[in-house]
Amino acid sequence: MIDELRRGTLFSRLDAAQLARVSLHASRVMLDAEQMLFYQDDAATRFYLLLSGQMRLFRLAADGGEKVIEIVNPGQTFAEALVFLNAPRYPVCAAALCPSQLLAIDAADFASMLRDSVDTCFQLLGVLSQRLRGLIGEIDDLTLHTATSRVARYLVAKREPGQMQIELAVRKSVLASRLSVQPETFSRVIKALSEQGVIQVLGNQITVRDLNRLIQIAEIDDLIAPA
Repeated sequence: MIDELRRGTLFSRLDAAQLARVSLHASRVMLDAEQMLFYQDDAATRFYLLLSGQMRLFRLAADGGEKVIEIVNPGQTFAEALVFLNAPRYPVCAAALCPSQLLAIDAADFASMLRDSVDTCFQLLGVLSQRLRGLIGEIDDLTLHTATSRVARYLVAKREPGQMQIELAVRKSVLASRLSVQPETFSRVIKALSEQGVIQVLGNQITVRDLNRLIQIAEIDDLIAPA
């Protein structure tokens, strides 16, 4: 378990004694596809490191609809910010997108460990600061960019350097919610980009045919596609 903990950025710089302490109070969680991990407003006694699979974090609207807040991939932690709160409750629901394995970390014991280590505190604050910057960027996307631009920005971000193939690893309805567009709008945008020759779609695989045009549509001014 100690080697598994080291996969997470939050734990990668902990010393051997700290890792042993965390592992002593941690437990392994196995989830089937679509199985819930916790619900919105449940008491938050643990935070999590995803080892394999994918998780979606989402909020429930009054009408029963879902807004996907984040898609969690292996190596990422989530709900760790609640360590700093008194009697915290989860602000979102968490469910597995596919069979997933996680480590559940005891929040109270981890908070106690933080009190004994200023360095560990600053490490956690660094992780949370990066998360905050990402959320601010998402707010900019929602307020400053059209649905077409947001979809294009997602495709540009998902493309590995030197590669033109992108695998959509989650359901289109989940991805649409994550980008704050309706599923039918997402499908229309993908179809329009395909008809314009910017991308080619085959099942869940998208091939970028005109990267410069995709970047232009994404309204990313500071990025130049490699030749």
